[in-house]
Amino acid sequence: MSAVDHIEALKAKHAMLEHAINEENARPHPDDEAICSLKKRKLQIKDEITRLISQKPH
Repeated sequence: MSAVDHIEALKAKHAMLEHAINEENARPHPDDEAICSLKKRKLQIKDEITRLISQKPH
């Protein structure tokens, strides 16, 4: 898997987590722990994307 493919896969995961967060927030009684966990994973993926982009040769 190339770096570009890996970044695109991470962006897709990031979008899926954003969707899951929005769905949880739309529930009548959102699970704050689940939201916190999803946000942490989303941030980790964002950090990984940023790291990979900064390492790419320009």
